[in-house]
Amino acid sequence: MNYKKLAFLLLTAWCLVVLASLGWNINHTQAEHQHFLKDTARLVFDHIALVREWNANHGGVYVPVSESTPPNRYLEVENREIVVDDRLTLTMVNPAYMTRQVAELATRSNGIQLHITSLDPIRPENSPSELEREALLFFESGESEEFSRLLAKKSGYRFFYMAPLMTTRACLRCHEKQGYVEGDLRGGISVTIPDVHPAPIQGIVIGHSLIGAIGFIAIITLSQRLSASYERVHRQSIIDALTGIPNRRHFIDRLIAEYRRSSRNSTPLTLMICDIDFFKRYNDSLGHLEGDDCIVRVAKTINASLQRGGDLCARFGGEEFIVILPNTDLAGGEKIARRIQQEIAALAITHPDSPIGEFITLSFGLAADVDEYPSQDYLIKRADDALYRSKQSGRNRIECDPKSRPQPSGETVAPTRKTAAASEQPV
Repeated sequence: MNYKKLAFLLLTAWCLVVLASLGWNINHTQAEHQHFLKDTARLVFDHIALVREWNANHGGVYVPVSESTPPNRYLEVENREIVVDDRLTLTMVNPAYMTRQVAELATRSNGIQLHITSLDPIRPENSPSELEREALLFFESGESEEFSRLLAKKSGYRFFYMAPLMTTRACLRCHEKQGYVEGDLRGGISVTIPDVHPAPIQGIVIGHSLIGAIGFIAIITLSQRLSASYERVHRQSIIDALTGIPNRRHFIDRLIAEYRRSSRNSTPLTLMICDIDFFKRYNDSLGHLEGDDCIVRVAKTINASLQRGGDLCARFGGEEFIVILPNTDLAGGEKIARRIQQEIAALAITHPDSPIGEFITLSFGLAADVDEYPSQDYLIKRADDALYRSKQSGRNRIECDPKSRPQPSGETVAPTRKTAAASEQPV
């Protein structure tokens, strides 16, 4: 299993999930923030609308004339001013005038800007801004009764809100001559809240970054552990537990690959099988623990004798080893066999019950891939036949399959007899 690819897919999926969650939470927070601002502005508007309704229901109210509250020259009604005495004159304040007075007070006290406006204002100062005009046209279309925008300026953010003012019976006293009837859109009041802070998304970004990093680390750690576990299991499946060299299963897989490569590239391939001579007697004399130690030392010596990375030594049976020598002809295989034979002799492992010498020795059988061998199985058979002849000839010998040697034109080689099974070979 390709755990790197799996880890990449999991990391990609995790990043997409975190980004999707981050996007949803940011949008949700921004929407909630705007709802809060809209509710605040609506509350201000509703308060102004309520006071205006009270004023209109009383037909306007009278207040003393002052420098900040001069008579409304745009209000054409009877008794607009009432002179009480030489020091006191009262002037009528209608809903629109009162709204302007409240707007000035709100701006001075908390910076909130209120503006009464319409598409056909009586007072020029009530002319709409571009955004207010857009809102009024929006109201006339009947699509909504509210209009809001979060405005980004160089000095910061401002929130703009506007709602319509509808003509009531009380409004007709001043606006009937302009052609308005009850229920018409008279105009609107805009509420602008300054110095608005943007939605608090920094915490969301930091939180998702931490969650994403934790998930990233967890996936990487889990992937590494799974990969290590897989490699450990895979190694256990292809490595011989006693000797630490490849086992028979891995040898077969490797031989198939090398045989195909040899056939495809027309390069030589030599197979070597070797067996510890009289190993059963060694076990019977010294015990299985000493026998296991002997197998391990021999396996390591054979493996260390192979000087190329492509060569492979595997444990083929109990005390039997097999070596794959890619891109090596039979003569080259013989040289390697002699080197192994010499290094085994240098170990000087005492064999107390060997009829052929004082120390442990090996018998070798070699076969090379030639045109007459149709498969890797037949190559194994020819090497095993050569090993059988080595044992029959006295052991501690190197025998080669005669069919593996190049033959002169017209020369034939007598077929060898079928080798006995490994369990039937004398020990």
